[in-house]
Amino acid sequence: MALVNSLEVLKSLSDATSELIKKTSQSTVAVKAQMSRGTGVVLTRDGYVVTCNHVLAGCGSIKIGRDEKIVNAKIVGVDPYNDIALLKAERGEYTPIEFGDSEKLNVGQYVLALANPFNRDQPTATSGMITSVHSSIRGWRGATALENVIATDAQLNPGFSGGPLIDTQGRLIGLNTAYVWQRGIAIPANKVKAITDRLLTGKTPQRGYLGIIANTVAIPDEIQEQAGLEQDTGVMIFSVEAGSPARKAGLAMGDVLVKFNGKPVSDFTDLPRLLQEDVVGKETKLTIIRRETLLDTTVIPTVHGGEED
Repeated sequence: MALVNSLEVLKSLSDATSELIKKTSQSTVAVKAQMSRGTGVVLTRDGYVVTCNHVLAGCGSIKIGRDEKIVNAKIVGVDPYNDIALLKAERGEYTPIEFGDSEKLNVGQYVLALANPFNRDQPTATSGMITSVHSSIRGWRGATALENVIATDAQLNPGFSGGPLIDTQGRLIGLNTAYVWQRGIAIPANKVKAITDRLLTGKTPQRGYLGIIANTVAIPDEIQEQAGLEQDTGVMIFSVEAGSPARKAGLAMGDVLVKFNGKPVSDFTDLPRLLQEDVVGKETKLTIIRRETLLDTTVIPTVHGGEED
């Protein structure tokens, strides 16, 4: 009897998973750029589609495929800092995906990841569970690539970028973007919606601005120990623009920025990722090293308008 019950549970789980994949595949499209392939998620019936910006690298012409049919598409807008691109199919009627609330996710939650980069009659799918809901993905020398992303143990193969990460109700909870260190990485659905809503209105992504020119420097061992720092690099300020938020906050040439709102700053490329739209106009805590002393100060970033950070 126990074996029969176990088999029934397995069959029920298998059937439910297949139904979820079938349902979500209607909102999943192939995205083909000139030099790459990926997946996209349908947002509206008239063919607005979200995918990852890196899928469009060297794009040239862009095509969207669904049900083995292919149509041309155009770029509506991109947010390269969050790896999101919004496309519009030239024609056709589509099935939009239902959004879930990525703020209500929990570690251990069962998820499915879908992809269909080659526009086949059935998508590719993998499953797993959420391993972290507020991960940061870091690259060379610790530079932050993406903040506050969802990490799962679902394996993402080439072509999964831009595809949906769904919950057990078939709702979009994330946009798959990378597979690093044996973790599937997805941009939270709430962030995807906020960014695509802005792009739909023609608004370009905004980034915070400090008004500094800076670069990565090593922090001497003795200063690390004295300041109680776990990082061995920071960002030294070489120039502060007159009248800028940094100047108003009292930052000066020679200061070494090591934390931004409590988050480590170990590489100059961390700053564009940390200076997101949500910090614009808000008091932000900075931790700096000045003359071998660790100091806290506050700055109010404005809207980015140039090449400096």
